[in-house]
Amino acid sequence: MKQDDRESSSRDLEHQTGEVCSLKSSKPSRDRVVLKRQIGLWGCIALVVGAVIGSGIFISPKGILRNTGSVGLSLLVWVACGVLSTIGALCYAELGTMIPRSGGDFTYLLESFGAVPAFLRIYTLTIASRTGTCAILMITAATYLTGPFFGECTIPRVLIQLLGTTVLATVLCLNSVSVPWSNRVQIVFSIAKVLGLVIIIIAGFVLLIQGQGENFENAFTPVIDVPPERIPLAFYSGLFAYSGWQYLPCVTEEMINPSRNIPLGIIVSMTIITVVYMMVNVAYYVVISPVELLASNAVALTFGDRVLGSWSAVCSLAVALSCIGGVNGAIFATARSLMVSSQEGVTPEVLGMIHVHYKTPLPAALAFFPIVVCMLLFGDVGTILNYMSFPNWLFSCLSFAIIPYYRWKHPDMPRPFKVPIILPIIFIACGLFVLAVSLYSSPLDCGIGAAITVTGIPVYLLFVWWESKPSWFTNALDTLTSVLQRFLLIAPQDTKSD
Repeated sequence: MKQDDRESSSRDLEHQTGEVCSLKSSKPSRDRVVLKRQIGLWGCIALVVGAVIGSGIFISPKGILRNTGSVGLSLLVWVACGVLSTIGALCYAELGTMIPRSGGDFTYLLESFGAVPAFLRIYTLTIASRTGTCAILMITAATYLTGPFFGECTIPRVLIQLLGTTVLATVLCLNSVSVPWSNRVQIVFSIAKVLGLVIIIIAGFVLLIQGQGENFENAFTPVIDVPPERIPLAFYSGLFAYSGWQYLPCVTEEMINPSRNIPLGIIVSMTIITVVYMMVNVAYYVVISPVELLASNAVALTFGDRVLGSWSAVCSLAVALSCIGGVNGAIFATARSLMVSSQEGVTPEVLGMIHVHYKTPLPAALAFFPIVVCMLLFGDVGTILNYMSFPNWLFSCLSFAIIPYYRWKHPDMPRPFKVPIILPIIFIACGLFVLAVSLYSSPLDCGIGAAITVTGIPVYLLFVWWESKPSWFTNALDTLTSVLQRFLLIAPQDTKSD
């Protein structure tokens, strides 16, 4: 859509919504329709901790051990993945303070390389990557919430689907009606999930002090034979457990003092996460032998049954809270990216509007619900996420390339936080290595992921690039937008003066 047309449509829609607003207030101009800066340092830390600590710490230990073969090497991979993720997070801190706008990597790609790669990024996140992650987290949360009630019996799939959908709807409702409450819940969930992991850590280290550490004897002796070319797959499992640090720059415009809180929040949160992950894995190996860990379908539950006995439900609750907090963080951040993409004219205009009273990106948050529910009911979510690993890493490498590119093209650009140039280069090299290994080991999955990404090109050409659309099409779209405005009580965001 042309910029002039967008501005004209926005004025018309604001006038229509203003009629609705006038029912509640005779002076709507005093209550500006903008997202407010109300996320402080603790909110930043909670967002990262809550988003990163999801199901990964309960799923990835098995994948890492299976692809390393020994306890010692698996722990080294956990440390290396923590360091690499921290490097990536610090690089995003520079991008977030250098380009101080919400939207995360969508905004960085748009500013640096244009609309096409930025659109393909938000397209893949919306139809598969981020929504698929939310679906898996909801399935995991529902499974662990119902598990203690079914014991050894099989949990009905329909129950998992219904409970997962209910929890998802609750999280979406929270994100749609209140930013402060969503942030407070994220803080509470982050504290709760860390406390759950602390229980595992304390129990494991008590047994370690008591002398139960035979699994660490000859720690680098292989338990299973693993060819060297499979070790990079262990890093893939580890980096999955650390994923989520990308969310913080997505909410830059709602942060208090982002130039300080983005880097400080990332440093504090990633340090907490890396230390907690390492200690949890040590606790696992104190109680569970490597062979038993490889045979376990739920490491946390196996640990809980052996150490906590009748209190093992605490582990189930910790896993469920971790997953729900991860979904809350994912929706909170990605809704802002989708909102910014709409304001930039690459997605439907209604997605860029916010609720006139709640000051939340209501339509962008609601857009996730039908997609995630469809995945919960009909999709093989794990397979979808495997397909999307290749494009996700490709877009990540492209985002990190912005740092050296801008150092060369815009050397005098203000950078409130600046990382050594070697850090993005290290991450890019590691990312390209992961891409090469993926192409070698799973060419079909990579091809399908690339094909899913390419399907976004005709969508872009039809809805974004093609400006001379038929009048019936634009009129129908404007009518739909107007109806949604009145029904959801939303309006385009006012131009901010701060």
